[in-house]
Amino acid sequence: MININMNIRLKPGKDKPVRNGHPWIFSGAVAKVEGDVDPRDRLCVVYNAGGERLGVGYYNDKSTIRVRMLSVDTAVNTTKSTLPPLTFTDRDIHSRIRQSIDARKTNGVLTMNANGGTDSCRLVNSEGDFLPGLIIDKYGPGLCIQIGTAGMECWRGAILDALSDIVNPAFIYERSDTSSREREGLPLSEGLIAGTLPETLVIMENGVKYKANLREGQKTGFFFDQRENRALLRRYAAGRNVCDCFSYSGGFAINAALGGANSVIAVDSSEDAGNCLSENARLNDVSSVVRFLKSDAFAFLRQLRPNGDGDRADAPIDLLILDPPKFARHPGEVDKAARGYKEINLAALRALAPGGLLFTFSCSGAVDPHLFRQIVFGAAADARRNVQILHVPTAGPDHPVNIAHREGEYLKGLVLRVQKK
Repeated sequence: MININMNIRLKPGKDKPVRNGHPWIFSGAVAKVEGDVDPRDRLCVVYNAGGERLGVGYYNDKSTIRVRMLSVDTAVNTTKSTLPPLTFTDRDIHSRIRQSIDARKTNGVLTMNANGGTDSCRLVNSEGDFLPGLIIDKYGPGLCIQIGTAGMECWRGAILDALSDIVNPAFIYERSDTSSREREGLPLSEGLIAGTLPETLVIMENGVKYKANLREGQKTGFFFDQRENRALLRRYAAGRNVCDCFSYSGGFAINAALGGANSVIAVDSSEDAGNCLSENARLNDVSSVVRFLKSDAFAFLRQLRPNGDGDRADAPIDLLILDPPKFARHPGEVDKAARGYKEINLAALRALAPGGLLFTFSCSGAVDPHLFRQIVFGAAADARRNVQILHVPTAGPDHPVNIAHREGEYLKGLVLRVQKK
């Protein structure tokens, strides 16, 4: 047993979220830091104002989230003198990574058969898998990792050892190049850690092939969180004229084409995204159906009309996807983000043909599901359209959410049927 030499005492009344399983303790909740603050080992034991032990986490005085909890004591009224020392070791890291990977195997996320299936997904989802600051994505035979916090950085060696033992991947690539590293006082880190990265990496999702770019792609190289929503869209696409706004590498557009869409316009402002989309369309033999259009999505939608009139749409759009990038990166940007979501959804609702479908999403964690629904409701009222909710999609089961950590529920969406008033 390794003793922990740092104790965190909370202010009065700040212990309830911790007891209920929330993994974050903000700077304003900390009354006192006792003991050694060793950057090589940030483990700490957390106590409430009365001296009752709450659990173990890791500490960072450079972050507004001072402590990220790793485990919580289940007993109450547990003072420092009545319990044995508490710790968290390499063995615990290994065990939690194995549990997370085993869960993906048992819930059917990873399935391959003669017709394809899925060989890639998220294996560890940070707080959702009780490993705050760690993301591990499976790309076919290899892995891509992202370490976002200083506390998790201390376990880099243990993480890599666990992955070698449990997965034995063909390669491990790192994409720890996010702004969260800078907020944690860490340098960015990106590159090949082990094995050989294929020159061309093609992954499979629900029988659909995608070219993944781990070096330059967004997130770790692909948006695994929309897997189930892409499959849902495919069920509705037959016979429709589809517009996929913010199309990126074409996940929704290609599924629409494979689902039997008459036509698909994929709209994105990035030429590189369009090139990737075109390659993915070729991989899936739908190049004749999917057409890429380099354009600002806001401007494109404003010029569309429900009867199909417009500069660049050949027919009335009756299935439209909005999957924009994050509009709010922190709570201070919520008001601005709300205006953006209102504007883009209003334009989409006005553009859709009567009886059309809108798949609309937000990946801004600071915009909660209730607020997002209110924004879309306001857009529907301003557009003077009757709207029915068919589905309320979220991220797939390879992106589990700790029920006490609502901040982890970042992806929210609505599937709507849109009529005239």
